[in-house]
Amino acid sequence: MKPKRVSQEQQSEPRAALLNLRNVEDLQWEMQQVQLGVARRAYELFETRGCEHGHDWEDWFRAESELLRPVSVSMSESDDRISVRASVFGFEESELRVSIEPRCITILGKKEVSVTESEGGKVEYIDWDPDQILKLIDLTTDVVPENSVVELQAGLLKFELPKAKVETAATAA
Repeated sequence: MKPKRVSQEQQSEPRAALLNLRNVEDLQWEMQQVQLGVARRAYELFETRGCEHGHDWEDWFRAESELLRPVSVSMSESDDRISVRASVFGFEESELRVSIEPRCITILGKKEVSVTESEGGKVEYIDWDPDQILKLIDLTTDVVPENSVVELQAGLLKFELPKAKVETAATAA
């Protein structure tokens, strides 16, 4: 069997999409709705167990695991910048909202229901994984949000965050 030739286009990396940053205040309403959904589900779990106290953390974490897709994060730091990578595989650029504050990154995502048409009518595609992301990433150093670059490539959010300049007090000799 002869090996297949792969064209230049097929060998190149997937296209990267730059994401527009959102103001954190704009995301707070959506974040609050996700958090309320988790709280409602945790309370349902509490009621299912006969309102037995002492399992609040267990109920909360189970509710989060049922409603929110996990996001793995890696971070590296150099003298002038912080680089963050977050796995958001399965989410498109239009389904993600990101904000950056001097000490925190917020990632919010909601999968859109895709609809496919068949001969008999419309059939919805159902993804059994949780269809939402809510991830807050604390940063070790202040960054400059307005100079940050965020891109989505092949399910990976890539953040390049320039560090804020640290003002040092001049001492008189």
